[in-house]
Amino acid sequence: MPIRIDNQLTAQKLVPKIERLFELSAAKILAIEKSWKPSNGTPVFTVKGRYTSRGWTEWTQGFQFGSALLQFEATGEKKFLEIGRRNTVEKMATHVSHVGVHDHGFNNISTYGNLLRLMREGKIPFNEHEKNFYELALKVSGAVQAARWTKTADGNGFIYSFNGPHSLFIDTLRSLRSLAVAHRLGHVLMGERDQKISLLQRLVEHATTTARYNVYYGKGRDAYDVCGRTAHESIFNVNDGSYRCPNSQQGYSPFSTWTRGLAWAILGFAEQLEFLKSISENELDHVAHNLPWNHIIPPRQKAVQGLPDFTLTQILLNAAIATADFYLESGCRDGVPMWDTGAPRLDGLNDYFHKPADPFNFLEPVDSSAAAIAAQGLFRLGTHLIMIYGKRAVPKIPRSAERVRARIVGLGCRYRQASLTIANTLFSEPYLSTNSKHQGLILHSVYHRPNGWDYIAPGQKIPNGESSMWGDYHARELALLLWREARREKYLTFFGGVD
Repeated sequence: MPIRIDNQLTAQKLVPKIERLFELSAAKILAIEKSWKPSNGTPVFTVKGRYTSRGWTEWTQGFQFGSALLQFEATGEKKFLEIGRRNTVEKMATHVSHVGVHDHGFNNISTYGNLLRLMREGKIPFNEHEKNFYELALKVSGAVQAARWTKTADGNGFIYSFNGPHSLFIDTLRSLRSLAVAHRLGHVLMGERDQKISLLQRLVEHATTTARYNVYYGKGRDAYDVCGRTAHESIFNVNDGSYRCPNSQQGYSPFSTWTRGLAWAILGFAEQLEFLKSISENELDHVAHNLPWNHIIPPRQKAVQGLPDFTLTQILLNAAIATADFYLESGCRDGVPMWDTGAPRLDGLNDYFHKPADPFNFLEPVDSSAAAIAAQGLFRLGTHLIMIYGKRAVPKIPRSAERVRARIVGLGCRYRQASLTIANTLFSEPYLSTNSKHQGLILHSVYHRPNGWDYIAPGQKIPNGESSMWGDYHARELALLLWREARREKYLTFFGGVD
């Protein structure tokens, strides 16, 4: 296994690094707030250490203001609450009603969702009107996101990407959070002739469609079918809903794995497993009853032998385990991956996966943002496995299958330790940005390598030394998750404001 997992690490041991991260983070948030002109659009990634925009969609604004809210939660400094709350009220409304994107889970859960959670957890004063405002925004966001819907030939469907009705992105798993929160708030999508469309039903259908078409299981689906490999995009024929082929917008090819997409899969599946555990069995049974089970995942296409084939949570768990294992097996020794597993010049790096990642090499860039996202997913997946399968009596596993139970719990421990190992790497130099003149927090992030959007400094051959708004946000989110774990506070979930 390429990633060298440190089994001695604990969340408590990382507290000094977490505290240093938030100390550095404070100045960077304030620097962006002071220098950024809203008329320039949304800050996306840095060029020469200063945040700049790049028009595609405005999918990172929620991370900008959400970062201030995470900073407030970690430090208690009210100026960051003011930055996050004021900008959410003044600038995020268009994201709530944005019908043209698949990014609602990024923008609106990071802002309105965090504010509602902070209020429900008693970390900001309770205000009935303010609470209603946040809840209304989250209800509308979930319904608007769910309305962006393509039906598939197998009876399922998916939230289509900004590319159009033919396009299923792996990233959109994280936008299912908007549907989840809106559903828990009692909301539905109203269709033609006042049809009430369940947001939970659409969440489940999108998740299972993604598990089937965007994740590989090593069963010969094509010549490049390696268990856990992911496709950034799946293409469908919109006339009859049939699947056509894999594709990649930001990766090297449809038949290699863009590692940030892989990271989105790990975190997205893990979060939905956590969320579905909070749903009553009766409600889940009703949703599952409406699924076309025979078409979701073929029999025996399992990441862990011994688990049942056709249950909703097992389908998502199979996908989560497959992608997590693939990440651990394809990353570098310190847990930071190259930007794509099939990048054309990797063979010149001489067994790069047996060494710590080198962001200053001259051939292919690493992606620290993928590491930050994957680390959180691994921690959540590991915690879920230990909590659910660590009990002696597990309903879905026969008593005779003790070895299966023990193996799953062992996987959970492995994933948690891998997460801590990656965090230990990211929260240190050369990834942690200690330069007060650099507005980024986590260095060596990559945005869109095929389009050539990333800045390459003089004397360098590849992008390095720069940051991204999503990489910085997810590093803060990971740090907060581990910080709360170390302090034995309530476990952090995206639906904490509605649980």
